[in-house]
Amino acid sequence: IPEDVAFADSRIRPQTIAAEDVLHDLGAISIMSSDSQAMGRVGEVITRTWQTAHQMKLQRGAAATGDDASGDNERIKRYVAKYTINPAIAAGIAHEVGSIESGKLADLVLWDPAFFGVKPDMVLKAGTIAWAQMGDANASIPTPQPVWDRPMFGAMGRARDSSCVTFVSQASLDASGGNLAERLGIVRPLAAVRACRSIGKADMVRNDATPAIEVNPDTYEIRADGELLVSEPARELPMAQRYFLF
Repeated sequence: IPEDVAFADSRIRPQTIAAEDVLHDLGAISIMSSDSQAMGRVGEVITRTWQTAHQMKLQRGAAATGDDASGDNERIKRYVAKYTINPAIAAGIAHEVGSIESGKLADLVLWDPAFFGVKPDMVLKAGTIAWAQMGDANASIPTPQPVWDRPMFGAMGRARDSSCVTFVSQASLDASGGNLAERLGIVRPLAAVRACRSIGKADMVRNDATPAIEVNPDTYEIRADGELLVSEPARELPMAQRYFLF
């Protein structure tokens, strides 16, 4: 459709796409997210996050020196924060989710190391298995094929209500006199959103860089603190088609 092509051309520019990679690596862009049904794929957020990290390590080297440099742990922590704690902080729900801490929901994604960032092995919601790799339950051997993601007990019936939280404003909880869930007919526990209006860049975990950004209106070249941001297109990426052959 010509209109769609024109829309894409207005948004897709090599210079800005390249700069986005580097700004993520610097911690200037704090959150990794996705569009849907157009310029992004929500199901690819995790994979694209680590492909970006891989490409930045190849082009820019390790993100730290000293003990963290060999394993590039500083970059790893930065990129994990982009799709876990930082979105939770921005949404005002970090007191309930976003990191593995005492007092928070035990929402965990477990990965087989061979398929990290590509295919989750198990998803736990509030400590209950909600999704997992599973073969045919009627199979006659313990290693049946095919094995694919299937809903588990935690994703069925009333188990979903006990493992999930509905976030509402503190004002609505205060105004309801403590019976908001009953009034709305909500079975899930309610939790108040906190501090989403008072946060700033400094609150973003490991992603609080604030370089001076300059955009050339003619060439669309982008500079951060005077440095031209350049990222060469990748010729080969990990976590790609070979992981989805079966």
